[in-house]
Amino acid sequence: MKQLKFDYLVIGSGIAGLSAAKILAKTSKVALISKQKFEEGSTHYAQGGIAVAINKTDAPALHFQDTIKAGAGLCNEAMVKILVEEGPERVQELIKLGIHFDRVNNEFDLTKEGAHSQRRILHAKDETGREIETTLLNYLKTFDSITFMEHTFVKELIVQDNVCLGCVIISKSEPQVLLAKAIIIATGGCGQIFSHTTNPPVATGDGIAMAFQKGAVLEDMEFIQFHPTTLYLGDKKPISIFLISEAVRGEGAVLRNNKGERFMLNYHPDAELAPRDIVARSIIAEIKKTKAECVFLDLTAINKDIQTRFPLIYRRCLEANIDITKDLIPVSPAAHYFMGGIKTDAFGRTNIINLYAIGEAAALAVHGANRLASNSLLDGLVFGYRASYDALEIKKELAYLPEDFLKAWLAKQVVISKEQKVESLVIKQKIRKLMWQNVGIIRNQTGLQKALDEFEKMSYILDFSTLEEEFLEVQNMLIIAKLITFFALARKESRGAHYRSDFPKIDDANWQIHQ
Repeated sequence: MKQLKFDYLVIGSGIAGLSAAKILAKTSKVALISKQKFEEGSTHYAQGGIAVAINKTDAPALHFQDTIKAGAGLCNEAMVKILVEEGPERVQELIKLGIHFDRVNNEFDLTKEGAHSQRRILHAKDETGREIETTLLNYLKTFDSITFMEHTFVKELIVQDNVCLGCVIISKSEPQVLLAKAIIIATGGCGQIFSHTTNPPVATGDGIAMAFQKGAVLEDMEFIQFHPTTLYLGDKKPISIFLISEAVRGEGAVLRNNKGERFMLNYHPDAELAPRDIVARSIIAEIKKTKAECVFLDLTAINKDIQTRFPLIYRRCLEANIDITKDLIPVSPAAHYFMGGIKTDAFGRTNIINLYAIGEAAALAVHGANRLASNSLLDGLVFGYRASYDALEIKKELAYLPEDFLKAWLAKQVVISKEQKVESLVIKQKIRKLMWQNVGIIRNQTGLQKALDEFEKMSYILDFSTLEEEFLEVQNMLIIAKLITFFALARKESRGAHYRSDFPKIDDANWQIHQ
């Protein structure tokens, strides 16, 4: 097996990974690794924007309060304080880099989303993530110190005596060893374990699963945020469902049932701008109440030019024969953002020495039980910066792994038969269906236990060590599904995005659906 040495490995190419690589590449040799193309992560598809207190009428203290409130009592206040106080400086650095956020009369055109008390969300039309990612990638390509590795699957971490030495990658079906002083996991979330998700196909929880297998501590795995409004296409079920940004509701759009009635005021005083978990469950309740398949977004109250403000949404809906300037958009919830993951401190450090985790793969309780809208890009930006500067302090000499170790590792790898490959793909679909039906927006003991029992029956596939990437991905999905279900069974209350119909919701006196 070929062994390559770097100073740092950054696994993942979303805003968190790119932000870390931006710092590291100035002085060090970095490998930036992506399972598919660099542009295929969740950052690329982030529409809404990045929340930051930069307006004269706003303040980090107000952003702090909104984040804490949305988190339903489970935010780490010290982490939230770092997020909102360091966020403005990190965003200003993006602007200096050339990222173009929308302006009106030379002032930022800030928008408002659910659970925000102020208009504080910077956006680039409805393709904010793409603008940020493209600018950062173009900047990184000016560095000779970065090795860009697309279409590269990270099979496992190499950990000895609780020290992370590197990882094994599969590139063009061949395994290689990458060694480094520090490894930063920025692999994003795991939405693809649900049959309905906004996440791109790459979001299968790989980084979290491989860290767990080497002894990393995980936290808050039960908290998955379901986005309330994704484009409902009936029987057409794409692997990744198109999201209708919450910014649409922030600009004045309202939700209506199949009778044309606006219904959110019946569920929460903040109506369409209530926290996402509440809006998602309200939509589910209204669908059941009206015996419908979806609800509808009405954009007619928006005062801005819709085609100019939301060009991506306009184009995508038009492909489905929906003209958002005059038609209602059929919408329903889907799995969107993972609040849990690998437990870290304020610098992204995990319990494994020299292993860091940032972005959606990390859990530092900054989002609590329910992420405040548009805080995710800021999270990756702020903590990617902090983790990279901490990693730069690591001083150690890198040694190649012994040949005997590599030969023994290779000998354990088995060839997966065509029948086993087909079987794994069947298991993949079973996982996605079980997670949506039993570990989704509304949960209970019976459904959760049924899912866990079914996952146990599938667990024999975890006994195989292989170089077959699709098989490895299904293994990771099963590990993550089991963990989320286990955590959801353990939390015997309803809080934030974790809602159990067999336990009362204790953190929101305005919540009416359970009653």
